[in-house]
Amino acid sequence: MADPGAPPSDLNCRPIREDDWEGVLDCLRRGFPMRRRKYWMHALARLAERPAIAGCPRYGFALESSGRIVGVVLTLYARYPGREGDEIRCNISSWSVDKAFRPYAMKLIWPVLRRRDVTYTNISPAPSTLNANKALGFRLFASGQFAFLPALSSAQPSCRVLEVRSDLAEMAMLSDSERSILEDHAALGCLSFICVRDGAAYPLVLMPRRILHGLIPCAQIVYCRSLADLGRCAGAVGRILLRRGILLCLVDANGPIAGLFGRYFANKGLKYFKGPKPPSPGDLTFTELVIFGP
Repeated sequence: MADPGAPPSDLNCRPIREDDWEGVLDCLRRGFPMRRRKYWMHALARLAERPAIAGCPRYGFALESSGRIVGVVLTLYARYPGREGDEIRCNISSWSVDKAFRPYAMKLIWPVLRRRDVTYTNISPAPSTLNANKALGFRLFASGQFAFLPALSSAQPSCRVLEVRSDLAEMAMLSDSERSILEDHAALGCLSFICVRDGAAYPLVLMPRRILHGLIPCAQIVYCRSLADLGRCAGAVGRILLRRGILLCLVDANGPIAGLFGRYFANKGLKYFKGPKPPSPGDLTFTELVIFGP
């Protein structure tokens, strides 16, 4: 990258505040003109509702010049309790910088990446930012997508699929963290299921969406413990999805998945991470897809 020279003396990067929303919305609309203002307003409102993580910005960072917001990056933080201590992830989203200030776009990212105990993800990188992702130390955790027809997968007679409710007895078969994932994502508009087979319970979260210019309804896998678990439960889940008019599912993957009837598309839907603990393919929990919507 060519040396952009010294940045303007009044160029400042700082956390986004609630009184910045109008300027943030304007900047995002300039950077993503295909998205309506209503979409971005909904995104900021959803971030305002999320639990705060100590030491992390609630909304993200703004690049400001002469009192005007000229760059924005949104940050979606989530805490994951675990036996070895809590894990914090941050989904970096909606990186937008006005053309005149793009030589200084990295100034907007460095404050986000300062914590080494956080795992950062980028699940929708623009083609123009792939080199920047690699330069910043991001690596792939999913190199493609697998499109499959779950109803055509073999259904196990012993597999039961239950839609999540807080009073469901089978919820006790899951860890506290997985129960929280299922309930929180159901509240955010996802389909949350428990698949019970041979005395074991498997959590599954899907996000209904449409592809091919909104013509084809499908469901994106947002959470499963493993892709092998998905293969075990897909047939039974597929029959429930059919009743909702959903035939097709998508899941991030690094190759074909045993037990699923479908096709792997390499280099589609690339997903990147940076940090101590990469997410598994098939784990898009608390990312922009869920919080902001497809």
